[in-house]
Amino acid sequence: MDLSTTYLGLRLPHPLMPGASPLVDNLDTVKRLEEAGAAAIVMHSLFEEQILQEQIATIYHMEVHAESFAEAVTTFPRPAEFALGPEQYLKQIERIKRTVTIPVIASLNGISAGGWVSYAQRMQDAGADALELNVYYLATDPQETSAAVEQRTLGILRAIKRTVTIPVAVKLSPFFSSLAHFAAELVGAGADGLVLFNRFYQPEIDIEQLEVVPRLELSSSSELLLRLRWLAILSDRVRTSLAASGGVHTATDALKAVMAGADAVQMVSALLRHGPGHLRTVLAEMTRWLEEHEYTSLQQARGSMSLARSPDPAAFERANYIRVLQGWRP
Repeated sequence: MDLSTTYLGLRLPHPLMPGASPLVDNLDTVKRLEEAGAAAIVMHSLFEEQILQEQIATIYHMEVHAESFAEAVTTFPRPAEFALGPEQYLKQIERIKRTVTIPVIASLNGISAGGWVSYAQRMQDAGADALELNVYYLATDPQETSAAVEQRTLGILRAIKRTVTIPVAVKLSPFFSSLAHFAAELVGAGADGLVLFNRFYQPEIDIEQLEVVPRLELSSSSELLLRLRWLAILSDRVRTSLAASGGVHTATDALKAVMAGADAVQMVSALLRHGPGHLRTVLAEMTRWLEEHEYTSLQQARGSMSLARSPDPAAFERANYIRVLQGWRP
């Protein structure tokens, strides 16, 4: 069975890969992911805050009497909260490249254009085959328009594309007011791919300690539905690579993502729960299903359930919405 796909210009034997996660921090785990058949390795993000913290700390040590620098450093997360510092991150790319033969996709996470984007070039120099740009930004200012929010991301993308020659994918939030238009804008600005979607981890409130505390919940297959909708809408309408991220736990989930239009399928929560070997299981079950249903290749299935054949996807989606609401029976 031919499961091959092309993602970000990279020819891959199949679409399954671990998404950005702590799995890449351990080289033995990285080896196990390759042995399980991972088509590529996606690293977790290096954050703008980490880079700026290191830069400010450097200035502080050079200008020890400048108290403002010491105060600025305290506004960032503590270094211990990050698994890898900026320099360690670059070294980890080099170590992973020496350990595996599959492509390595680095990840850079930030919210503003600035000197930190120079790390995109350093990631490329360290051996990264592609870059995933994750712009995690929550617009809380009532004076900031939706257009300004979009321009923020477009500006970062353009700055990075001027810096590197490797492909760049943008990992998106699903909360843009006109996602299809913004996706086209990103492609016009040079995005080689789009990853749908970033998962927003909601803070929890401790009512006894009166504190806001971080809370991590692994995904379930139900989260895939939002990804399927937008993959189906964007497939064949935005000329770029598409990846599904969030809610892929089984072979059925992965096949749905491909049928909706995904070129690549990223898995995290399922691998954290079941270990790297789960990827091999999903791949085998995908192959078996395709053979049983007389497909000759995965490409034959890709986009077969997209909305590209519908002359008006908006009307199609609204009709589906009405059926769902009217279809419930006690």
